This record gives sequence, C-alpha cells and structure tokens, in this order.
Amino acid sequence: MKKTQAFLSVRDLEYFSLSGDALVSGLSFDLQQGAILAIAGPNGAGKSTLLNLLSGTEPLALGEVLIAGSSLRKMKARDRAGLIALVSQNSAPDGRLRLQDYVALGQLPIAARRSAAQNNQAVERILELTGLSQMTQKPMAQLSGGERQRAHIARALAQEPELLFLDEPTNHLDPEAKGRILSLVAALGITVVMVVHDLVMIPEFATHAALMKSTRLVAFGAARDVLTPENVQATFGVSYLNLPHEGRMIPVLDIRKTKIQNLKENLQ
Repeated sequence: MKKTQAFLSVRDLEYFSLSGDALVSGLSFDLQQGAILAIAGPNGAGKSTLLNLLSGTEPLALGEVLIAGSSLRKMKARDRAGLIALVSQNSAPDGRLRLQDYVALGQLPIAARRSAAQNNQAVERILELTGLSQMTQKPMAQLSGGERQRAHIARALAQEPELLFLDEPTNHLDPEAKGRILSLVAALGITVVMVVHDLVMIPEFATHAALMKSTRLVAFGAARDVLTPENVQATFGVSYLNLPHEGRMIPVLDIRKTKIQNLKENLQ
C-alpha cells in the first residue's frame, strides 16, 4: 500500500537564541491533512518557539519544514499567507475597530481572488460559523475574553488557510468558554497545530498530541497513545488518571500541595 504524503513534515528542526542557548532541538514529525495536533509541555520547553518556526513567523535556520510538499523556507510571503494563518498570544487589535472590520482584515492576502461582494459574503459566513454574527458592529474593546478569542480565530479563517496555528487559544478563558473554543477548532475541518496547557482537554478535542520537555520532542502520536500516565509523569511530574464517568473515561490530573520548607522564616 502506498504511503500517504504528510501534509506537514518536520525534519531535524533546531533553533538557538543569540546567546547560543538551544530553544528547539532535533525535532522531527509528520502530520496528515485534517489532523489536529496539540503541543504541550512545561514552561520553557520550546512550544511557542516551535509554533513560530512552523508558521514562518521566525525564519528557519537548521532543519526543514514541508507543507503539502513545498519547502517553507523557499515559500514566498504571499504564498505563505494564502496557506497558513496564525493566532498568537500577542494579538492586540485597536479596540475601536468594529468586529466585522477586524475579521475582514484577514482577507487582505486573498482579497484579489474575488469581488468585494463575494468577500463580504465570506466574512458573513465566518461570523456565523464562529457564533459572532449578532455582534458584528461591536468595538473590539467591548468583547469578552471568549468573544475576542473567537474573533481572532475568525480573522484567521478569513485568510482561508489550509493550516491554522494557535498559541494557547484557551488562555484566560473560563471552562465553558474553553470548551466552546476547542469545539469550534475541532469542527473547522482543516489541519490545526495548537499549543495547549490544559492536558485533560486534549483527548477530547485533538487527534494528535506532542509532548515537549527541555526543547525536545519526547512523545508524538495519537492523542490517547501519547497522554499516558507514564508520559505525563515524566514530562510534567504530576499523576495523570483516567476515571470512568457516564460511560466515558475522563482524564484528570492529581496535583498535590507541595510542602514548602521554612517559608515563614524566609519571609521574615
């Protein structure tokens, strides 16, 4: 049987800071089209750096990244913008912008493909898809955290990407809002690579998982195969359990209080 070509192929990726410290070390993996990859790891593991390298935000130095068989290194900025969209943690639009106008900005790389009327219709469809169609005229400054995050994703979708990168899309959201955001991501039908801190949400919303520690990839594969008690303990130092609930197995983390020695004396 002929092996299907990976949509995203990463080979021997490495990246160093200006001081020479390794930020990403010897990283390789293949991801098929339509997969949803969740990357997790302790702070400083290299997750956001990896996302910036894969999205072209940070130029490649060592290693190779292929997207649909094309080298990211050789890809022109215009071609990259028509293929890739990124929602970073640092998205901070002008609060006076209306939601609809902010989302429409995502069409800039592809606006010439269609008429203005067709572009407007596309924005309306995206606003409907992301549950934002009832607040199109609201200034960005008046949106809640969950609404703002959906707006960032809507703007990225306006690019009509084949590959979407998300850096901690559920950061600072309440549990219900986290579920809504990840449900939206899971329903998009495109290839997604996202950094996620909530380990217990990965099996429900991602097809694949990657664990990083100390700049290296320590586990990669199907989400339920990667998120094992052994892998989570080795990566994060906490216990990972699967408990039965209403006919399902629910992942939970057993995080216990750590005893701090001589804290009172040190504070005096």
